[in-house]
Amino acid sequence: VSFNKIRSITAKRMTNAWTTIPHVTHFDEIEIDHILNLKKDIELITNSKKVSILTFISYALIRTLTVMKKFNSTADIHNQVLIMKNYINLGIAVDIPDGLVVPNIKNVEKKSVKDINDLIIELSDKARSKKLTPKDLSEGTFTISSLGGIGGKFFTPIINSPEVAIMGISRAYTKIKLDSNNFPLKVKLLPFSLSYDHRVIDGAEAARFCNLFKENLKNLSSL
Repeated sequence: VSFNKIRSITAKRMTNAWTTIPHVTHFDEIEIDHILNLKKDIELITNSKKVSILTFISYALIRTLTVMKKFNSTADIHNQVLIMKNYINLGIAVDIPDGLVVPNIKNVEKKSVKDINDLIIELSDKARSKKLTPKDLSEGTFTISSLGGIGGKFFTPIINSPEVAIMGISRAYTKIKLDSNNFPLKVKLLPFSLSYDHRVIDGAEAARFCNLFKENLKNLSSL
């Protein structure tokens, strides 16, 4: 079976990214029961069933990128400089029958939670109906790739060059932990992975980035 156009482009881009960028992947997880409850509350208030957990993840990630701007940059290795971006064009990887496409939300740091949710749904619908434009697919600054609707616990996403980092979201799972009184308690944990360009980002910076992301997601108990 011959490669289609998307597969051919993907093959070239992934080979280039993997062979030119020294990847490291940091793994972590966070409790998200409060996010699931917030999702239910919003769906109840708005009478909508189209509220994505990815919206809350994106919102927390935007707050993190606004503070830790190195993760929202492009590396010019030839001139040994980082091109820092004062805007965030957040790429959302979408799985379609022809392959993987990554449209992005332009200037997402200026959007409300509702806008982000609507735009994620809109871009996903455009991808599946093959209506994405070159503008939708260009000028991304950071990418999220989610396998939460399919399965798996952790994975190592390949950086979407010329970006310097990418976050992979896996499927949430239930774990039993002991509360402060040593009673068993069910909690939902969300595994996530951060792949980063080790030429410009060190392991300690990546760990701090993930800690701040978790803190921002934890604080989204209300909006």
